Amino acid sequence: MSKLFSPIKIGSLELKNRIIMSPMCQYSATDGFVNNWHFVHYATRAVGGCAAIIQEATAISPEGRISYGDLGIWKDEHIEGLLKITSFMNQYRAIPGIQLAHAGRKASCDLPSHGGGQLKTGSNSWQTVAPSAVPFNNDDNAPIALSKEGIMNVISQFRTAAIRAIKAGYRILEIHAAHGYLIQEFLSPLTNKRDDEYGGTFENRIRFLLHIVDAIKEVCGAEQSLWVRITATDWVEGGWDIDDSVMLCRILKEKGVELVDVSTGGNVPHAHIPISPGYQVKFSDEIKKQTGCLTGAVGLITEAQQAENILSENKSDLIFLGRELIRNPYFAYKAAKELNAKIEVPAQYDRMF
Repeated sequence: MSKLFSPIKIGSLELKNRIIMSPMCQYSATDGFVNNWHFVHYATRAVGGCAAIIQEATAISPEGRISYGDLGIWKDEHIEGLLKITSFMNQYRAIPGIQLAHAGRKASCDLPSHGGGQLKTGSNSWQTVAPSAVPFNNDDNAPIALSKEGIMNVISQFRTAAIRAIKAGYRILEIHAAHGYLIQEFLSPLTNKRDDEYGGTFENRIRFLLHIVDAIKEVCGAEQSLWVRITATDWVEGGWDIDDSVMLCRILKEKGVELVDVSTGGNVPHAHIPISPGYQVKFSDEIKKQTGCLTGAVGLITEAQQAENILSENKSDLIFLGRELIRNPYFAYKAAKELNAKIEVPAQYDRMF
């Protein structure tokens, strides 16, 4: 039997296969609200056979957006539109997930189609925040270092966003602690220069994330599953590395995080990343073996047999697909045919596959 198409139970979740849609920003929102683009984008992948869909980075506050085009969940009015998406996902047994995010010093950017650089002035720009007043690029506006009161406010925003996400029908809540955004900025010694209880030692640098985990766990019910996306390494000497990630994941598992979505990089612009097919899988493998955590593998996974091998070799429990699902929303049907797996297909498409 194909491992890629074998079901898996994670807490209260019953995933019909191991194919997960990775969060990928669409930069298509106005004031954080979903629109027809988002509905079609996610509905297509639900029909396409994904077991779960993790919605793009969804900002917990306006200043937590990467760009003015990001989705948001900082006000109750966002819930109605999100419910339409999650309701459709449920019809096709694609478990709805959402990535709760704060961009930190990498916020206030233009849309990628306009270059993606930081907007320093104008109505679509805002003051960024971070653990320390260190900009991402040398010519960016410096972020303001969060005060302790500011830190508590962000933790509260994550908690409130989680409450809204649950009301909107999401069953997977993924904390975005990767790619150089706010939480990863606290984790890494390259970006955290604080000398209080949120900086310095490993224990201090992970404190912000652990407080967020605790805050969200308080509001999660039996139907929700808490996941965390991490950057397993900064790919820079002296930065966050795989040993740090292993220690963190042991703690996250103890705190009730049910899966770690293992990515890398994004924290500093000068990192040299050896990109190749499946280049991040080894980090999922290491974390899984050393901690016993359930993990998801990401990063240039594009072929059915490649995904099957990763799972068969016990290097991860789930396969997160990003760009491949943009290129082919019906990857699951093609992969099932290649792996001789029998899967459900909507009646409207049954004769096509």
